[in-house]
Amino acid sequence: MLKISFNLVILLTFHHFVIICKCCIFALAMNVEFFLAERLFGARREGKRISKPAVAIAQWGVAVGILVMTVSVCIVVGFKHEIRDKIIGFGCHIQVNNYEASEYGESAVTIDNDDIQALQITSGVSHVQTFIHKPGLISAGDEFEGIIIKGIGSDYNTEFIESHIVEGSLPQFTDTAASGSLVISRSLARKLNIKRGDKVNAYFVQQSVKARRLTVAAIYETHLTEADALYAFTDIYTTRRLNDWSSDKVTGIEIATVDYDALETTRDSVVETMAAIALKNGERLYVQTIEEMNPHLFSWLGVLDRTVWIILILVLGIAGFTMISGLLILILEKTNFIGILKAVGAKNIFIRRIFLYYATFIIGRGVLWGNITGIALCFLQQHTGIIALDPEMYYMNRVPIEFTWWLLPMNIAMFVISVAMLVLPSMLISRIEPTKAIRFE
Repeated sequence: MLKISFNLVILLTFHHFVIICKCCIFALAMNVEFFLAERLFGARREGKRISKPAVAIAQWGVAVGILVMTVSVCIVVGFKHEIRDKIIGFGCHIQVNNYEASEYGESAVTIDNDDIQALQITSGVSHVQTFIHKPGLISAGDEFEGIIIKGIGSDYNTEFIESHIVEGSLPQFTDTAASGSLVISRSLARKLNIKRGDKVNAYFVQQSVKARRLTVAAIYETHLTEADALYAFTDIYTTRRLNDWSSDKVTGIEIATVDYDALETTRDSVVETMAAIALKNGERLYVQTIEEMNPHLFSWLGVLDRTVWIILILVLGIAGFTMISGLLILILEKTNFIGILKAVGAKNIFIRRIFLYYATFIIGRGVLWGNITGIALCFLQQHTGIIALDPEMYYMNRVPIEFTWWLLPMNIAMFVISVAMLVLPSMLISRIEPTKAIRFE
């Protein structure tokens, strides 16, 4: 009985092995084109062939194209986001101001804790903060500069300011006491020839001139030239006292959104909430997004998107041209091989698939090396900042890098389009006659 069971196991095992072998043979038979292309690709280094440099040029053409695409996309995305984040850092995603306010807001917006809570629970809103702008003059010695002092309180998200502090540390600004401190930009400090710890005089013109003596507690630098030259920060208590406002009066309200891509939707929700608040307080308010407040800068950033598309089209054209040239040279070199296949009954579509598979191997290797090189260069720049920029022109001191998931679909699209571009040239195979091809030298 045991012997019979053992023999049965052996028989079943052998039967399964036969089935697996048949499946492998069937799979191989179904992919003869792939098999032949792989053999051709593996034997491409044998002998002195004219196709070797052509294939190498095609492969490196694709690699360079992918490298340029990767580096360009990472730089443009990094540049756009860094500039956008700096603009948002000075004004947040959405601002609410009094309709009758001047450019820097002498008219107040009335808002209490209940109103702020209503805004905080509005759909799409992540944070609400208030501020008071106060235009004036700042002097040190014989030097004077016009500035906008922005008063902020404990509700203000200071992460952006703190991340750009280059000297000193940000004081704890509140709405209940005067700090006597001022945070200015490095460009302003250089113009006034002052440093951290120095005292400066600030003058504010209203019905009468008001003066405050403040200590420079910290110096920041964002390289956003216009904003750096304009803004200084102090506590909201000081600016409120300068305007003789009550505790529920501010120049404006800054609102951060949960998702920047939903900026317009969030703005509409904020408008609905603020309409009720404005009606209650009898004020005329308006709501603006950061893009509406800075149309020239965001229009400029929008141009970068078109620049990327132009680069991608040029890269695709160069890679496609080199691949088409390489494929035609390869077909010319393998004319004898094509003639033999046709002589034994192979159809044109069968032979075309062999060469398309071959081209796929070349493109695939080019895509692989292009990505490895491009990502390595981007990683190096991201962590070392080896390539510097003039901050006066580019608003930053080094080339920014940001990796994006868009690289994956772009790589797939480049690969598919490059292969698709070879379909038409591969039709040259159908014009080759077996009798002439076999004798071709």
